[in-house]
Amino acid sequence: MKKLESAEQFNEMRSNGKHIFMFSADWCPDCRVIEPILPKIEAKYSEYTFIYVDRDQFIDLCIELDVFGIPSFIGYRDGQELGRFVSKDRKTQEEIENFIQTLEQ
Repeated sequence: MKKLESAEQFNEMRSNGKHIFMFSADWCPDCRVIEPILPKIEAKYSEYTFIYVDRDQFIDLCIELDVFGIPSFIGYRDGQELGRFVSKDRKTQEEIENFIQTLEQ
């Protein structure tokens, strides 16, 4: 999974192509739980580029996007938000995949 480097990069990626941004942090135990399943999810939904957004590094971006719980996911296609799975709750592989499938509808 690519790691977000700057707010400018976020705006560029959000505006071009299909991306799923995963908001996370190194200290988040629920984020660590899903780490082993993320490569499988990325492979299954390879039409998306998955981007890791460090909540602590990009707190202003999280505030702007109303992302107050992690891990959280937001999908975009060419500048349009397709959907979000934003909460403070632990997520399962099934819940993440169900969210990604709703982006295609």
